[in-house]
Amino acid sequence: MKPILIIQTGHTFPEIAAAHGDFDDMVYRALNGKQCKTRVVDVSRAAALPAPSNCAAAVITGSHEMVSDKADWSERTARWLSQAHGHGLPLFGLCYGHQLLAHALGGEAGDNPNGLEIGTQTIERLPACDDDPLFAPLGSRFPAHTVHRQSALKLPPQAVLLCRNPHEAHHAFRLGKHTWGVQFHPEFSAGVMSGYLRRHHGRQHAEPAQNTPEAAALLQRFASYVSSLQAV
Repeated sequence: MKPILIIQTGHTFPEIAAAHGDFDDMVYRALNGKQCKTRVVDVSRAAALPAPSNCAAAVITGSHEMVSDKADWSERTARWLSQAHGHGLPLFGLCYGHQLLAHALGGEAGDNPNGLEIGTQTIERLPACDDDPLFAPLGSRFPAHTVHRQSALKLPPQAVLLCRNPHEAHHAFRLGKHTWGVQFHPEFSAGVMSGYLRRHHGRQHAEPAQNTPEAAALLQRFASYVSSLQAV
């Protein structure tokens, strides 16, 4: 079985990593990793990506970097994602990964005009989700964890908008059969979200983040979807 590639585009804060693991650990758990083979490539530290044909799929993590800075490693990864999408490799981008997919495939990433979105927010599911293999089971509105200053300001041509809210016009999209991007964080636990809120608001922030089971299920469904493709 080929692995699901976890493309690591950055690292969380040390205190969050100590308590909850780094971004790659969060994705591994969210994929229900004990039942699927994974491989981590840390592109933020210039690790080389394998040929798309050697992977079953790829998940692109979040990052504290900015896509609009167009760092060399990020632009190399964008070119790889364009190639992988062209080869039909299933892709799932998270926050930075979502923005990088948009940038790589003909859209645009940059500063969100509404500024920072942080915390457990309500996301609206759009009718285009009805026939989507990952998003169809979502309720009309569902909670998800968010922390971002930049966004996919313009989606790639022919991308299908799946989710939004008043702050973020492009919270999720699909392009083609199985390339997805989400601005929110299905891989975050309530503990991770609380850690980011403490970082932003200081220790006086006592309100705990809530669980987000509907959002969290997206990556589990992605892993199951990839497994079903390999079984064919």
